[in-house]
Amino acid sequence: MGVIKRQGIKNTIAVYIGLAIGFLNLIIIQPYFLTKEELGLTRLLYSFSLVVAMFAPLGIGNATTRFFPVFKNIDKKHHGYFGFMLLFPLIGFALTSLVIFLLKDFIFSQYIQESPLFVTFFQYVFPLIFCISFISVISVYCNVNFKSTIPTYLNDIGVRLMTIAVVSIYFLKWINLHQFILAFVGIYAMQLMALLVYVFVFDKPGIKIDWTTFKEKKFFRLISYGLLLWFASVASIGLKYFDSIVMGKYMALSFVGIYTVVAFVATIIEAPLNAFDKIASAKIAFAWEEKNLKEIDKIYYKSSLYMFIVGGFLFINVNSNIRDLLSFLPDGYQSAWMVVVILSAAALYNMATGLNAAILFTSEKYKWGAGLLVSLAVLAIFLQNIFIPLFGMNGAAAATALSSFFYNTLLLWYVHKHFKLMPFTNENLKVLVTIIVLGVIGFILPGFENKLFSIAVKSSVLSAAYLFIIYRLKIAIELQEMVIGFFKKKEL
Repeated sequence: MGVIKRQGIKNTIAVYIGLAIGFLNLIIIQPYFLTKEELGLTRLLYSFSLVVAMFAPLGIGNATTRFFPVFKNIDKKHHGYFGFMLLFPLIGFALTSLVIFLLKDFIFSQYIQESPLFVTFFQYVFPLIFCISFISVISVYCNVNFKSTIPTYLNDIGVRLMTIAVVSIYFLKWINLHQFILAFVGIYAMQLMALLVYVFVFDKPGIKIDWTTFKEKKFFRLISYGLLLWFASVASIGLKYFDSIVMGKYMALSFVGIYTVVAFVATIIEAPLNAFDKIASAKIAFAWEEKNLKEIDKIYYKSSLYMFIVGGFLFINVNSNIRDLLSFLPDGYQSAWMVVVILSAAALYNMATGLNAAILFTSEKYKWGAGLLVSLAVLAIFLQNIFIPLFGMNGAAAATALSSFFYNTLLLWYVHKHFKLMPFTNENLKVLVTIIVLGVIGFILPGFENKLFSIAVKSSVLSAAYLFIIYRLKIAIELQEMVIGFFKKKEL
């Protein structure tokens, strides 16, 4: 667990520095520097490109997490696995670009009425798809080599700092809207180049593929695994981005802009799980390869308890202060506070269920996980198309949250049924009761006229109460030692 602890904490720190920058960017700067339509345009371009970009790698990211341990050999440069891996997003990009080009008229017909700016700038999705698809694959390569920290810093800090710079330049009218969107795409091109440089610095991977070894290792099994999880990867990402994509069809870009800003607040809660998952998934894959179920059970239990504790702390503070927080934004954002409550509840449940997805998708039962994801993506799209016309932004949040609840519950049940693993104990129940009690108190606590003072007082009182209860109940002794040990730079 030493590698997971060290890089998990490093990644979490990077994620939260990134979230602080993202908060500055998406909550403070962009709502004032961009119109709601311009903000909605960037979010829709990115969301659309990201979902399509998950098709392009043809599932090689999942396959790498699962099968890289089989090919890992530093002396032989992993038998050219890096070069083999890059073939997939290259081929996939060509195929997806062709499909999008052929469907262009249909796509335009869906957005031309409510989101005409998206149609105007649609051509920029192609370079975005290219960059994002390769970024996702190369990031996975870093993760399986237990080098996840730098990619995390690049993605969560570097990209957001560059976005602030580009938005500020546009606000100063040094560039026009077309140049702004081009610069926005250029940010991801720079991220891709930086990742490539980093890989060749720490690994010096082989580009020439050792086909003899690949045949000996039965690489067709790898390809079939990757292709099966191809749609699952899209579904997984889509569950987070279908809402804004479908919303652009039914509502004006201004509402997409508002929704993506307030929805960002909810992502604060599950950020530690995303950081932890980057390194833990590779560790679980190695444990499956060694048939070490005891190690997997240990990771599962600790991921659930520790992530629930951290997520509960953030859930209480976010939702107790959300109405005061949104009061600092321009008019139109304040009415969307319920979006945060709904999405943050789903995020907390995702935290509480731990690394169930990583366990299933790196096991021999991965086909069931793929089936669950694809089914729930279909459910999410179905719910989005029903709830958004009826309830607007709250409907989009509800559809996303319900899909996430169903998915995590089914994962929890399946992992328990087939592997006899269950992360929940009495400790989790104690955390749940603490979250409910303090969450209700925080929600009904009266605020002050000075919003900053109100946020400071509520956060201080609730944080102190939460940490005191967790400490007194002795729920997370090892977690306390991990954090203290990390800052003392001792081996965990």
